[in-house]
Amino acid sequence: MMRWVPTAGKGVGFLVTRILLVRHGRTEWNKDQRFRGTVDIPLDEQGRKEAACARDWLETETFHAAYTSPLSRAVETAEIILRPHGLAVQKHDGLTDLNYGEWQGKPNEEVRETYPELYRHWREAPHTVVFPGGEGLDAVRKRCLATAEEVAARHPEQTVLLAAHRVVNKVLIAALLGLDDSHFWEIGQDTAALNEFVYQDGKWICRLVNDTCHLRGLAGRVTTDF
Repeated sequence: MMRWVPTAGKGVGFLVTRILLVRHGRTEWNKDQRFRGTVDIPLDEQGRKEAACARDWLETETFHAAYTSPLSRAVETAEIILRPHGLAVQKHDGLTDLNYGEWQGKPNEEVRETYPELYRHWREAPHTVVFPGGEGLDAVRKRCLATAEEVAARHPEQTVLLAAHRVVNKVLIAALLGLDDSHFWEIGQDTAALNEFVYQDGKWICRLVNDTCHLRGLAGRVTTDF
C-alpha cells in the first residue's frame, strides 16, 4: 500500500510520528520545592539515578532523533537515556521551562506567604496567571506545541525523544489532548516520568501519561509533582 503525505491543510495522511516525552530527573530544587523555571539547575544524584532507570527501561527502543530543553537538567536526562543508542541530543528553545520571573529560586512556602493572591490564582486558575517579570502558560503552550508539530513534520514514521520540564509537559499534554490550560493541575508529571503520543492521520493519539513504572525499585524514590 502506498503511503502519502498531504499538502498542509488538505486531506488525511498515513505517516506516523511517535513521540516519547520525558520530564527531567530530580534536582536539589525539586527536593526542596523551589521554583526552578529558567534557572539552570543540574540534576542531583537521585535525578541521575532516575534518568538511568528510564535509560534501562527504554534500552530496546529505536530512537531516530532527540530534542531537549537547553537547560542542563533536561539535557543531562536525555543524554543518560540515549547512551545505549549513540544518538546526540539537539537543544530546542521551544522546550525550555516556564519563566516564573520573581518566583524563581524561591521556596514554595515563601511564595505562598509573599504572593498570597497570585499564589491562590496559580492554584485555582493557572491559565490566568502571568508571573511578575516572567510569563504565563499561554507563552509556553505556543512554543511547545509548535515544537511538537515541527517534530511530527520532520520525522514521519520515526520515534523521537523529547526531554523537558513539568510545566512544559503538562501544557503540551493538555494541548495534544485538546484541553485548555485551565486543566494544568489535572495532569500529573513526576520527575523522570514518561509520556507517549503518536501523530497519525492528522491527530494526536495519547498512549501513556506520567508513567513511572521504571522507578518503582529505586531506593529513596519519593513521588513528587513539583
